[in-house]
Parts: sequence; C-alpha cells; structure tokens
Amino acid sequence: MAATIRNFDVLLAPHITEKTTLLSEQNKVVFRVALDSSKDEVASAVEAIYDVKVTKVNTIVTKGKTKRFKGIKGRRNDIKKAIVTLAEGQSIDVSTGL
Repeated sequence: MAATIRNFDVLLAPHITEKTTLLSEQNKVVFRVALDSSKDEVASAVEAIYDVKVTKVNTIVTKGKTKRFKGIKGRRNDIKKAIVTLAEGQSIDVSTGL
C-alpha cells in the first residue's frame, strides 16, 4: 500500500533571501521542499495550501558542504529548492503566516 503524501510534508518552508524577493516581482515564489518530492507534487501542494494557480515549477538541489568545527569534520544537509511560477495576477505573501 502506497504512503499518502501530505502537502506540508512536501513544502518545508519558504526560502526568503534578497534574490527571492526580487523574483517575487516576476510572480515567482521559492520554497524549500523535501528531497524526494517531484515537480507535480510541489505544484499540487502549493495550489492546495495557498489556493493559487501554478504555471511552472523549477527545482534546484544544493549539495551540502563539508565543514570543520573544532577540528571535527562534518557535513551540512542537502537542500532542495523549488521556484514556483504563479499565474498572472496571483501572488503569495510568504512574509506572513498562513
């Protein structure tokens, strides 16, 4: 029996930086998503949670860096980001809560 995927398991958090703030002027929003999520799952989760129409989803996987802390080697986690393009005239305000 296949496990059901919940919308909040796909979308982890909005990714807010200066560059993503500039992208918001082009109807694009950036989210941190689960590493095993697909573009279709991300699109349906955004549409279900925020009640908007998604036209396109691009994904980026950033590999974790190797770092040292007090001489001990460690490695940061991999991060997957999704750049979600919204339909014309729609927007999401990620600076406020749901």
